[in-house]
Amino acid sequence: MSSTVNEKTFSASPADQQRLLSLCGPFDEHLRLLEQRLKINIAHRDEHFRLQGDAAAVRAGYFVLDHLYRDTQQQGKVVELSIEQVHLMIQQAQNASPESSASADFSLKTKKGLLTPRNPHQKRYVGNVLKHDVIFGIGPAGTGKTYLAVACAVDALEKNLVRRIVLTRPAVEAGEKLGFLPGDLSQKVDPYLRPLYDALFEMLGYDKVEKYLERGIIEIAPLAYMRGRTLNDAFIILDEGQNTTVEQMKMFLTRIGFNSKAVITGDVTQVDLPRGQYSGLKHAIDVLSNVEAISMNYFDAKDVVRHPIVQQIVLAYEAHEAEKLATTESEAPQSAKARRSRS
Repeated sequence: MSSTVNEKTFSASPADQQRLLSLCGPFDEHLRLLEQRLKINIAHRDEHFRLQGDAAAVRAGYFVLDHLYRDTQQQGKVVELSIEQVHLMIQQAQNASPESSASADFSLKTKKGLLTPRNPHQKRYVGNVLKHDVIFGIGPAGTGKTYLAVACAVDALEKNLVRRIVLTRPAVEAGEKLGFLPGDLSQKVDPYLRPLYDALFEMLGYDKVEKYLERGIIEIAPLAYMRGRTLNDAFIILDEGQNTTVEQMKMFLTRIGFNSKAVITGDVTQVDLPRGQYSGLKHAIDVLSNVEAISMNYFDAKDVVRHPIVQQIVLAYEAHEAEKLATTESEAPQSAKARRSRS
């Protein structure tokens, strides 16, 4: 029995040859990616496109073409779409209905243009960052936790809602020790803070970031530098929060001053602390989950906005951990029974 093939047509309007070239990509690369990811067939002639396949996939394909065509023009100029934009738009279409995805209540202004959340969890996260003073973003790598937090910080700074941005993270990575790294203290900690620099350069531009760093409007420092300070009129981001100790997390949370906002991001499955040391992020989740003024936001593998293989990797690790946990729990009663029989 053959499955039903659904068909839908999309017409780019207003028709523009340069925008259509940007939409389709070099040698129709973007259309081929869309076909591959959604398992649909796309035929096109000029501004008219015919999509065939599963009903849900065809609807998602229409959504992607419609929104990408809008993105081919910004401020009256034709914009070349990147393969990354196509990947992200496909993921947005897959993770949420077109109706919910199209109606973003807010957007963040950056140098690259307006940035909007890509899926429901991102939308909820950004909404909570705008509404609350202390916000946790917890989930696997690649879900946009830090990137969106930096975007919110830049947006707040540009709107004069805060006077400065403070970005920090613990200098702990995969068991490495700072003493083994070459250079002075600044050179030792700089690699740990590089992801924060990269996000700022992308959103503000290199020259503006350098100027803000010189003036102290933007401060990027290891977590140890936060002790003893009170941060007023600031947007504070603690990245890689899973690598804080319990004492460090408490210290950080008590640095928050008047008219300040703190965002803590982390992945509790990638703790790099020495064995036996409890993660400050895990402890904070246990202690603060019921504090009404604090927003806890959780992401999962479906929210990964990097290369599609990253999502599959995260899912594979989650399945492995779940299987290992189930095996451990099933073996526990048998071990207890064996101990009782020996006694």
